[in-house]
Amino acid sequence: MTPCRFLRIPTGVSGAATRRATMPEAVKPGRKRVRGSISIVASALLASTLLAGPMMPGLAQSARVPALDPERARIAAASEAERAREMTLLGIAALNPTVDARDPARPDFANFDESRANPYPRLPDPLTTNAGVAVKTKAAWAARRAEIADLFDREVYGRVPAILPSVTWRVAETVQEVIGTTPVLTKKLVGHVDNAAAPGIAVDILMNLTTPAARKGRRVPVVMSFGSVGARPRSPGVPAMPAPAPDYREQLLARNWGFATLDTASVQADNAAGLTRGIIGLVNKGQPRGLEDWGVLRAWAWGASRGLDYLATDRDVNAKQVAVFGHSRGGKAALVALAYDQRFATGFISSSGAGGAALYRRNFGEGVPNLAAANEFHWFAGNFLKYAAAGHDASELPVDSHELIAMVAPRPLFIGGGALIMTPASAIPGDGWVDARGMFMASAAASPVWSLFGRKGLQTTQFPPILTYLGDGEIGFRQHVEGHTPNPNWPYFIRFAGKYLK
Repeated sequence: MTPCRFLRIPTGVSGAATRRATMPEAVKPGRKRVRGSISIVASALLASTLLAGPMMPGLAQSARVPALDPERARIAAASEAERAREMTLLGIAALNPTVDARDPARPDFANFDESRANPYPRLPDPLTTNAGVAVKTKAAWAARRAEIADLFDREVYGRVPAILPSVTWRVAETVQEVIGTTPVLTKKLVGHVDNAAAPGIAVDILMNLTTPAARKGRRVPVVMSFGSVGARPRSPGVPAMPAPAPDYREQLLARNWGFATLDTASVQADNAAGLTRGIIGLVNKGQPRGLEDWGVLRAWAWGASRGLDYLATDRDVNAKQVAVFGHSRGGKAALVALAYDQRFATGFISSSGAGGAALYRRNFGEGVPNLAAANEFHWFAGNFLKYAAAGHDASELPVDSHELIAMVAPRPLFIGGGALIMTPASAIPGDGWVDARGMFMASAAASPVWSLFGRKGLQTTQFPPILTYLGDGEIGFRQHVEGHTPNPNWPYFIRFAGKYLK
């Protein structure tokens, strides 16, 4: 492991001392196996379950999952085969077991007990270089930021290729409509990715841009969301989420802001079966990815950056005041986009959990083994599987999520989530899976980087009572009382962002 200093997590909850173990480039196949670990053979039998049915972000599937249709079965099998291939390249014979989030009676039910949530209470210090030198100036932070980005590239999210095809945008259609009571113009955009290097793989990025009709030509702020430009069918068994009144679009339009929706599936499919297609497959000319190659979260973030390229050319948009929003796995991608592309002015990172704003070194809800499951590992670089290998754990990561948050500095960002809900049974675990406290702790641990710039980060290290809005610093935070939804936090993000977007 790269040498670094450590910060102690300020929780007041004791935990086992952090091990500073060295993670090998490849895990030796002969490594002693731990109880409950999952071999490649056994994981193949579980693949269809892991990839099927309703899914919270990273949620281990329960017995309520319906039977797979043929296409989903094909995706499940291909995804499992790709994970097995990458495990073999890494010398991994077995992975640590995943946890379940829905049934407290199961022996593998996830931990939601705060007294057991911090087994590794020390974090890498974002203000200490790999060589152990303290960072005390903005110039030194620029170099340290590059070090942190390199570690995330190599071990977590994967490297974006140095040479990428160009994207040519066109307005396919402009629609006049009314949202709430506001007349708007919606441009349906297509960004064609040059596929001359692999003509058999077509990538056309879809994005819709909506701005107030009355502000045409006046360059309004825009909030870019990760999602879909068309209606997507819900997975079986997933209830419809009630929409707030007014919905977030009406709230943004009331501020004379616009909004854009990036269709993530048009950039890269959300499964490992698609890694030889989409932008990742196009760059690799249809061949399997390498262990340091980018995962889907980096691909989606790249797509957001290409969308921002277009917005910089649109006379209805103030490209210097574009925020990025994502919820759940979209929240993970939004944080990655905000961290890596410094052109984004701010962001609303909602319920991003592990792999996003929540600390990897926590034991609360989703953890690294679930992120390495057959339905999620494609979000990350192949190398990330090492930290889910039997006998290894998150304490061996050379970085943690507070350092991804720190990469945003000195720009502002807002982090939000919901509540752990344990009754009724159908509501379990609410938003507990994403670990709101773990996201808060990461924000607090990142805050000293804002201080380096003479700015205020999160203004406390004490986890606040639920429904408390923290918005005085450059890091905003709020936990609402509902489940896995961003809706209750939209007014607070808009209030927070209103200090910066005019």
